[in-house]
Amino acid sequence: MVLITTCVNAADFSTRAKSVYLIDYDSDKEIVSKNSDVLMPPSSMLKLMTLSVLFDEIKANKIKLEDTIEASENSDFKNPLWYPASKMCLVSGQKITVKDAILGIIVLSAGDACVAVAEKIAGSENKFTELMQKKAQEIGMPMSQFGNSSGLPNENNLMTSKELAVLAKYIISEYPDLYPMFSTKRFEFQDAKTDWCREWNKTHTMNYNKLLFSMRSADGLKTGHTNEGGYGMVASAKIGGRRLIGVINGFNGNGHDALAEEMKKLLNYGFSTTQTKVFSHKNESLFKIPVWYGRYETIDATTNENIALTISNKDSFKDVRVLARYDSPLIAPVKKGQNIGEIIIEKNGNPVKRIPLIAKDNDRKIQFIGRIFKNISVMIWGR
Repeated sequence: MVLITTCVNAADFSTRAKSVYLIDYDSDKEIVSKNSDVLMPPSSMLKLMTLSVLFDEIKANKIKLEDTIEASENSDFKNPLWYPASKMCLVSGQKITVKDAILGIIVLSAGDACVAVAEKIAGSENKFTELMQKKAQEIGMPMSQFGNSSGLPNENNLMTSKELAVLAKYIISEYPDLYPMFSTKRFEFQDAKTDWCREWNKTHTMNYNKLLFSMRSADGLKTGHTNEGGYGMVASAKIGGRRLIGVINGFNGNGHDALAEEMKKLLNYGFSTTQTKVFSHKNESLFKIPVWYGRYETIDATTNENIALTISNKDSFKDVRVLARYDSPLIAPVKKGQNIGEIIIEKNGNPVKRIPLIAKDNDRKIQFIGRIFKNISVMIWGR
């Protein structure tokens, strides 16, 4: 995608956070950006990548929600690593379900559950961080680095607000059956193995994401906090079919409630000052293009992203046009995903956004004899 002009003025939004990023989910339009490309410690927001790797295993039917994960000494609550940290309070040898591990990570920000998940999937946390790194590269997060699966302070844990937003959008779009778990407000882990853990679990049940309690349209995703880096949050909210994704990092307000208010202010700013129109969704068949020497006479054209535009609320879509530019006919063979043209969104006659037009399916080239008959058909009947 090439963005040629910008139309949203974020100068009116101010924040004490060191880094802020706000985008429209459908158009990817950047609405607010402050130090969004600066690498910073992500704290527990890094757990979103841990969950993404786990969700891939579930989506591929390699792991089921009812499967069990066994805690090791590395995830035992008596390990000094977990004394000051958020946890489910696991005991070495204890088995928990994958579903409980996910809820523990989302609601309780359970770092011990992250380690248990990492060892289940990769055998060790170090090997798991390699999977996290590979996943980040695959989905467009080239700057992110991972030193562990929990987000505990580590010099190798670095992410940008912009790439955290990329990750949030990926989770929302790629795991629609699992994403609703991010709106869980309360989770009480029932299988504590010690008296100390039973007391811990009774008092640690509410989601650290206080935005879920103060903004009805909010439905995820994850908060984080370290003494060195301050508070952070990756959030999403949906109003009237329109979704925004916001990221805050390096916020030094007074606790998670203040963080939630700052995120609420950011999201409300986006909803109140901008509007989005979706002309078509990714992978929709837009129209058919003739194919020369193909097994099929036409092939469907589509895009791998939404055809959508975000503009200021003070502006209008009245003078917006969506155009398609492509060669016709195409010459077989045509491969699925092949770039065959572009979609151009114009406003007042000026291009404001370009989106690659791609082939939705494969179309193989017909054999030599078939091409001869095709040529004869054209000469005789003109087709």
